[in-house]
Amino acid sequence: MTLIKWDPFRELSDFHRRLGWPFVGSDDAWGSWSPAVDIFEKGDDLVIRAELPGVENNDIDVRIEDHTLVLRGGRKREEEVSDDRVYRLERAHGSFVRSFRLPETIDVARVDATYRDGVLEITLPKAEASKPKRVEVKAA
Repeated sequence: MTLIKWDPFRELSDFHRRLGWPFVGSDDAWGSWSPAVDIFEKGDDLVIRAELPGVENNDIDVRIEDHTLVLRGGRKREEEVSDDRVYRLERAHGSFVRSFRLPETIDVARVDATYRDGVLEITLPKAEASKPKRVEVKAA
């Protein structure tokens, strides 16, 4: 049996991440959030979809640095409300950064990104050399 040391700060961090919204209503207290991401293969491509509702297209930055895909952006609160009129603020706002190490088999020059209905879709094509090829077996 393995003994695991209890770390209350790790549990607090996990709890905050699962909630997806800051504990405190102030922008300065947390000021960041993390969008949900799906990563899957579709044909010969690797596809990354990120949920970015309320984020403007020009507030999204997608870069590939040293075979690492970096997503950056931010979401602003639509309107400022006074604290005495607030009952609940659950929607996160502020900046976000997500990064993903890409396999060496990705053709970085042909990466494509589209943003529609609050979903960012990044298509990462595999390099021709990494695609499986059928080899014909000849009779001797």
